Amino acid sequence: MGYHKTILTSTKVTVKGRGLGSGGYVTLYDRRVPETSRLEDTLVRGYRQLALDTPDRPRDVLLRALDIGLSALLLVISLPIALIIALAVVVTSGPPVLYRGERVGRGGHVFTMYKFRTLRRGAEWRLGTHLGEDLVEATRTEFTPLGPWLKATQLDELPQFINVLRGDMSLVGPRPIRPVFFEELAHELPSYWQRLVVRPGLTGFAQVRRGYETSMAEKLSHDLEWIADRSVRLYLRTVVATAWRVLMQSLSGIFRRRT
Repeated sequence: MGYHKTILTSTKVTVKGRGLGSGGYVTLYDRRVPETSRLEDTLVRGYRQLALDTPDRPRDVLLRALDIGLSALLLVISLPIALIIALAVVVTSGPPVLYRGERVGRGGHVFTMYKFRTLRRGAEWRLGTHLGEDLVEATRTEFTPLGPWLKATQLDELPQFINVLRGDMSLVGPRPIRPVFFEELAHELPSYWQRLVVRPGLTGFAQVRRGYETSMAEKLSHDLEWIADRSVRLYLRTVVATAWRVLMQSLSGIFRRRT
């Protein structure tokens, strides 16, 4: 149970232009190569090893127990809502119901993350290498009819309870990121590798505090605060704050549709 054994390798070319690293070069990826084969250069391998060598804390066992118990309970409670959403997705935009995307997990392992589909088919390819606020803006043009509401309420992320139960994710942690973006950000933000110390989260400390449209550097500062603390108290506070926000946004969305 838990992590896929895939470790990423790199197939890339460089072109001169806007740079994320030294020398004014930016990495471009051959999209014919699966993302699970892309996260492997000397620097990123070193970051991955640092994360693997970081010892667990005793509280991590308790946090994992909370993950299993709460996600199993919430999965059962949310099942009727999930079935309604699945039917609505098929009716409004056709199959598939779920989006499956590769994300970087604890220790640099790659897993398949599940979400209800909120974008038109093929949107991930069209969105290309957008990241952060640029990605948020570009995504608005790709939404399905139900997509904006699902995204605003975070109900699109209900299938990720399965990822939590499998051990891919935690209920609370840094939001999971695609392998291609992890490599870029690991070069741009030297502390970014520390996200590999913990499981990525269904909700994050950064999202509860600042929302989704903040810079990656600002999100990282909040993620690092969570990683340094990751107490049971902060975990429960974040879960409750997220549940309250989802409830309020869901009710607000229903009210706006009726008016």
